[in-house]
Amino acid sequence: MSHKRIPKRKAVIAAGGVVALGAAALILPNAMASQTDATEGAAPRTLKAADASDLASQLAEQLGEAFAGAYYDSGKQQLVINVVGDNNNIILAQKAGAVVREVDNSTAALKSASQTLKADATIPGTSWAVDPRTNKIQVTADSTVTGAKWDQLESTVQTLGSGMATIKKSAGEFKTFVEGGDAIFGGGARCSLGFNVVADDGTPAFLTAGHCGVAAAEWSDAQDGAPIGTVETATFPGDGDFALVKYDDPATEAPSTVNTGEQSVEITQAAEAAVGEAVQRMGSTTGLNEGQVTGLDATVNYPEGTVTGLIQTDVCAEPGDSGGSLFTEDGSAIGLTSGGSGDCTIGGETFFQPVTTALTAVGATLGAGDAGAGAGEEAGAGDEAGAGEEAGAGEEAGAGGDAVGGEEAGAEEQVGGAEDQAGQTGEGHGDGADDDSGLVRNQ
Repeated sequence: MSHKRIPKRKAVIAAGGVVALGAAALILPNAMASQTDATEGAAPRTLKAADASDLASQLAEQLGEAFAGAYYDSGKQQLVINVVGDNNNIILAQKAGAVVREVDNSTAALKSASQTLKADATIPGTSWAVDPRTNKIQVTADSTVTGAKWDQLESTVQTLGSGMATIKKSAGEFKTFVEGGDAIFGGGARCSLGFNVVADDGTPAFLTAGHCGVAAAEWSDAQDGAPIGTVETATFPGDGDFALVKYDDPATEAPSTVNTGEQSVEITQAAEAAVGEAVQRMGSTTGLNEGQVTGLDATVNYPEGTVTGLIQTDVCAEPGDSGGSLFTEDGSAIGLTSGGSGDCTIGGETFFQPVTTALTAVGATLGAGDAGAGAGEEAGAGDEAGAGEEAGAGEEAGAGGDAVGGEEAGAEEQVGGAEDQAGQTGEGHGDGADDDSGLVRNQ
């Protein structure tokens, strides 16, 4: 796979996966439970995945303890809600447009079981997550979990009781890799950029994997090259795997785009993942790959430590893909590649840092193409790429970047409008023409 350099000031630092794949604990969505066909409720609504995620959040609040998880049936384009409790809750969920399943295990019971696993079976090479399609915890062990470690894991699962959890073996090994990819370099590590953003002070920046951010303080667009960005903050391991890197040049244009090698996908919003949702992953080792979200709030036990709050998918990945972008076909930013097992020959599990969580933690918003130009104007570079004229669009992007739920739809539309303007002001954003100063990306 060849790489092309594009201007730093007009860099489409699009999706690129590069760094570590990690060890894991997951949440898979495959559940079986009794299906309820109560006739009192309305017919199920046809929904896009993002709308289904919003509806699931609303119903989780309304149903309270009766809510036992949800997933998206991509074939029927319907939201499936698991309910524990009386018929009134079933009718409420049906009237909202969801398909309802009556299940045995409550969310509280599943969380309690997860805490038991955390206390008694935090073993490198294991993972666990609630699978809403089976209404159980799916525990996974990689090929390194054998002997006494396997006995410990199996014994802990048995203590949870019948019908609470299942175990499966993964052929691969959960681990992190700092190598390969479309290419930012730092401290001997090679990683990829996930999504361009606007930092809380209005300057251009990008998100990548946290294990990249802790590997080096400065990042270059070429091996042994001059730094182009400095790590502002990084989290890994712990409550996530994400880092914010600020561009050293405040006039850098950082459009919200993912380059798939064939085309550039405009990223118009950050969105929560939904189990069953179709997603795409871009990485510089294996390029563009597709699959589904299989779990949320996954716990991953890497050799370096435990990471929580991740998205699990069946999208393949290999060393060098970490840090890259997980997104939807319609332009929603979903995640940053964190880690996993397997490869793109045999398949496997891959985990991602949710973009929404990372944005909230670092105080950033998805970046419009003119965000850097607006910052540049404040730094005395107002004549670059229409910086002065487009400053307002950058402000709109700041308002919309945090908009994930349905109540913020208007703000999200502002983001899209701002990015459309940005695409017009920066020539070459879509194609990334060669020059002597840009970030590397796939072609």
